[in-house]
Amino acid sequence: MDRQQEFVLRTIEERDVRFVRLWFTDVVGSLKSVALAPAEVEGAFEEGLGFDGSSIEGLARVFESDMLVQPDPATFQILPWRGEAEQTSRMFCDVLTPDGEPSAADPRNVLKRALSKAADMGFTCYTHPEIEFYLLKSQELGPDGVPVPVDQAGYFDHVPGGVAQDFRRTAVTMLENVGISVEFSHHEDGPGQNEIDLRYADALQTADNIMTFRTVVKEVALMEGIYATFMPKPFSDHPGSGMHTHFSLFEGDSNAFFEAGAEYQLSKTARQFMAGLLKHAPEFTAVTNQFVNSYKRLWGGGEAPSYISWGHNNRSALVRVPLYKPNKGQSARIEYRGIDSAANPYLAYAVLLGAGLKGIEEGYELPAGAEEDVWSLSSAERRAMGHDPLPSSLHDAVRVMEESELVAEILGEQVFEVFLRNKRAEWHDYRIQVTPHELHRNIGIL
Repeated sequence: MDRQQEFVLRTIEERDVRFVRLWFTDVVGSLKSVALAPAEVEGAFEEGLGFDGSSIEGLARVFESDMLVQPDPATFQILPWRGEAEQTSRMFCDVLTPDGEPSAADPRNVLKRALSKAADMGFTCYTHPEIEFYLLKSQELGPDGVPVPVDQAGYFDHVPGGVAQDFRRTAVTMLENVGISVEFSHHEDGPGQNEIDLRYADALQTADNIMTFRTVVKEVALMEGIYATFMPKPFSDHPGSGMHTHFSLFEGDSNAFFEAGAEYQLSKTARQFMAGLLKHAPEFTAVTNQFVNSYKRLWGGGEAPSYISWGHNNRSALVRVPLYKPNKGQSARIEYRGIDSAANPYLAYAVLLGAGLKGIEEGYELPAGAEEDVWSLSSAERRAMGHDPLPSSLHDAVRVMEESELVAEILGEQVFEVFLRNKRAEWHDYRIQVTPHELHRNIGIL
């Protein structure tokens, strides 16, 4: 037994932890949980805990349903919202086959494989997500059939005694209590919309943190008598919720994206990584934007990137190079702005990292940057400048992904096929719906 496992068992005993929740995700990123008695934790470390994988979306087919979850002791945390009386903790798990091998269908393992490839190339990947979400008065819709936000505040607004302000204070404190460091928190542009930015961490830890973050935000909202949603576009007239993520690759202690004196201080490695993101963006958009509603955000304005371009401090670009901090080479990074807050972080970071590494491997050339506002250009101007559109619907995104050898390789055959099957079913269900918009627009005149 290693030291981390010993620490977990000792902490469980000393803190009188009554429940140990084992967390993992399905293919679309829904959090799954099973509560383990403290006496069973040591056995779970050694042998894993068996469950029926065929009941979880994408994890196993019926004829190979037996699976194991094995807790990762490095992810052990007490859950503060469960109170002090009967303390509850959690650990993230790796999903294994009955013979103890990593499951090809485990999203966490998909990201681990991508990070292992990066390590083979000499890189460690660090990420920094900016996560947006809406706070609503309840899960119920208002009398006009749309959600009701908790306030009418806007970007960076300070609202004395405001619901969102109290919420952010409680949520940030709780996040830090479970070991998640927060860099910024503020009101976003939409009514009831908020943003909390997490500190840099390696990509696997970041993905684990995002899954915990969503749970904390929803739990705190319920405690405050409100409701939090990560739906990409809950309002037609207000901005969607993105999860802009900053990426950097390090070689040991050196930032591989930094080159003193280069344009924007960006190294050749960084430019090739960006070129990989841009070239393959249409292929992986179904993963970074996995719901029908995701495309209402991408094509609904509000600073969402709809076209493939990059720019220095250009917020209309899909890939942005943030303002460089003088004398801080370690902070050189790029930002991918296409991903939304409802993405499965394990799969999304795996495809983004894989596309960037492909650019490095193949020596992709970075096209010219966009200095202008891409949204304000005409279609002909965008075509002339090479700013191709991202897929405009989940259907289009799935069609492009189906043909992608790179995404199939990154996700692995099983995740690739199950993910596509899930998304085709979602599009089919959406396509046959008659929406209120159609009824209001047409029933009186047709």
